[in-house]
Amino acid sequence: MKKVNLIIFLLLPLFCLAQSTFKLKGKITEEKTSLGWSNIIVSTQDGKIVDGTTTKEDGTFEINIKKGTYKIGVTLLGFTNWEKEISIEKDTDLGTIILKENATNLGEVVIKTKINTIEQKIDRVVYNVENNISVVGGDALSAINTAPGVVVQSNAINILGKGASRVMVDGRMIELSGEELNGFLKSISATDIKSIEVITNPSAKYEANGTGGIINVILKKGIRNSWKNSSVISYDQNKYGIYTLRNSFFYSKNKFRFAFSGNGRTGNSRSTEDLDIYYPNGLWAVKDDSKQKENNLSGRVSLDYDLSGRTTIGFQYLNENAAPDMRSKTDIKIFNTSKTLDSLLVNNGNNNKYSGSQTYNAHLVSKLDTLGRKVSVDLDYFSYNSKFDKNFMATSYSPDGTYQNTNQSARNNSNQNIDNVSVKTDLEQPLQFVNLSYGAKVSFIKSNSDVFYYNTISGTPELDPNQSNVFEYKENNQAIYINGDKKINDKITVQLGFRLENTQTNGYSETLNQEVENNYLKLFPSLYADYKLNKNHGFNFSYGKRINRPGFGLLNPFRSYINSNSYSEGNPFLKPSFSNNFDFTYSYKKNLRTNIFFNTINDGYGVVFTSNPEINTQIMSRENYFKENSFGIGENYSAEITSWFETQSSAYLLGSKTSFISDINAVPSNSMQVYLSTENTISLGETTKLQVEYFYSSPFKKGLYEIGYMSGLNMAIRQSLFKNKLQLNFLINDIFNKSYLKGYKSIVNGVTQVYSQNESSRFFRLSATYNFGNKKINVEQRKFGNEDEKKRTRK
Repeated sequence: MKKVNLIIFLLLPLFCLAQSTFKLKGKITEEKTSLGWSNIIVSTQDGKIVDGTTTKEDGTFEINIKKGTYKIGVTLLGFTNWEKEISIEKDTDLGTIILKENATNLGEVVIKTKINTIEQKIDRVVYNVENNISVVGGDALSAINTAPGVVVQSNAINILGKGASRVMVDGRMIELSGEELNGFLKSISATDIKSIEVITNPSAKYEANGTGGIINVILKKGIRNSWKNSSVISYDQNKYGIYTLRNSFFYSKNKFRFAFSGNGRTGNSRSTEDLDIYYPNGLWAVKDDSKQKENNLSGRVSLDYDLSGRTTIGFQYLNENAAPDMRSKTDIKIFNTSKTLDSLLVNNGNNNKYSGSQTYNAHLVSKLDTLGRKVSVDLDYFSYNSKFDKNFMATSYSPDGTYQNTNQSARNNSNQNIDNVSVKTDLEQPLQFVNLSYGAKVSFIKSNSDVFYYNTISGTPELDPNQSNVFEYKENNQAIYINGDKKINDKITVQLGFRLENTQTNGYSETLNQEVENNYLKLFPSLYADYKLNKNHGFNFSYGKRINRPGFGLLNPFRSYINSNSYSEGNPFLKPSFSNNFDFTYSYKKNLRTNIFFNTINDGYGVVFTSNPEINTQIMSRENYFKENSFGIGENYSAEITSWFETQSSAYLLGSKTSFISDINAVPSNSMQVYLSTENTISLGETTKLQVEYFYSSPFKKGLYEIGYMSGLNMAIRQSLFKNKLQLNFLINDIFNKSYLKGYKSIVNGVTQVYSQNESSRFFRLSATYNFGNKKINVEQRKFGNEDEKKRTRK
């Protein structure tokens, strides 16, 4: 009898609990169409989530819930959120809930409500570029250049005061740099871009590599059960012409989503370079005029399938091929100490190039429950290969043009093959006191590269083993991270993260029989704090520690010739550099932002332009040669002044203090820099807009280099037809031809060099964009897991 009483006592609470729960059910639809996999969230009146589920394929749901008063919320990507407060005292049927389509997800409809051009988030600045006229018909590279505080110059994308930045597309890191990164971004249509995120201090979730922050390009998305096609054709005219054709197709129905995009680019561009080298025995005035092919073909395919309302699997494949062959002529005027022309050296060169990459990604995403716990797994394989075949001949002439001799003729071949395998797992776990995310990643890299130099002056190629090399590089990396954010109250939000990375590298020169190893374990913290004083005033602080690993090509110790008197060489002893980055931002009425920052770099490495006066040769080497403190203040203002006039303007004052940590025969110098920009849009009617842009960068000195002024004036006009389905655009870029790099000066070993480069900065563009379909595509973009490796393949 005692046992029976004990059992009854133990079961009584469960019996009472069962009696006090009721069924809550309903159905979610879009007019007559059921909306499966909608999120149903049950929360208390103070916002604490107590239960939830997702709707079945037919849009129905059912939850067992205790007696009480709750807020019932319904969310689904592409639709306006629905919320209602109800009291549960019995089984309740909410009936049919109709969600309304969210117009901001339709790229082709006219949106009456203006979106803020610049938005300050806790860990990033969001720049909305959907209505930027100058980039319509262009590409992602030109769009990035319009983001506040971002400058694209000489194949480098920089956040002002931070240095070269990494680039992501929809959260997927693009592991390229320099010309290769620019080529990739040119394959993305600017009309497909919704916004650009500028992340100066990335959180612990992101790889720690890269001192200059992250630029994240967000593409436009639609909704489920629909399809859409977008086509763009454009023509750019500089000295030569470039044709570009892009097409993207998206399809989504029920559990299945498919996307395909193809991009083709053909034509030629012109690049001119001027270099004055003041040798002790006289000036060498170098002028180079190159014609480069703009041949690029790329494609991307992605598939996603919902195994259930909570679990999705998918696959992505990306292929890129480029053949930017170049023909160049370099004239070198050689003067004596009396400034009289002594001779003329003419270099004619042909550089046949090819590069290709393939990226495979398989992924799984699963919502573990309705409270926000989610796990994702990515398996990636990346391969890259490149071939360069450089032929050049140097011929000497007397001042009157009489042939003297052929003093050098050579062929320089270079090949590189890279393989990378990585596995990454991320878990999001919202808790009552903090929202946690944590994960791990392992990656394995192998790079094989070779450089072969042939002397062809006799007519028969002869291998020069002293200028040839076979180099192998291996790198393994293991990383774990944890990140937590907490909304303390309506005004204060904080976020703290830690990332631990363990790295092992090995570089081996077969020719020199030289091996270099470097193993290190480092911790990378990040911190964010956001304070909203009221609706008009907000404050944001962030800190992050970062690492900058040398690219694979920078570690190969042998020479790659640019012309007969100029070559580039790597350094197998390069070490990674480390940076500490501090940012403080004040926001006023979401229109005015004031940003103050301070950054430190230790063991900084970079290109050192030196000259050998004995043989009159320019050498581009890489060294860990500096320590630097950078600081600055920036003002950004954006507003709709009238119904027909909008403006966005920026002003920055930047400075740095650099000291050399190696035996470079040079003296560091630093000065302040002023950077100004403005973008103004004028509505000439319902379907016609005019945009005028201008920027100015003052001359400044930074460490080893002095850089001249730059400025640029652009004008663009857009005409929309057929309810915005067709857009015609005309752009004149750099009207006065002043936005190119010039006055780039350094003094090393007592030799002064002054350099300038213009890569067709002045051009005009005609473009047409046409969209058709039902404008309701919803394709989930996945990022690849090998985020830290692919970028360095092109350095």
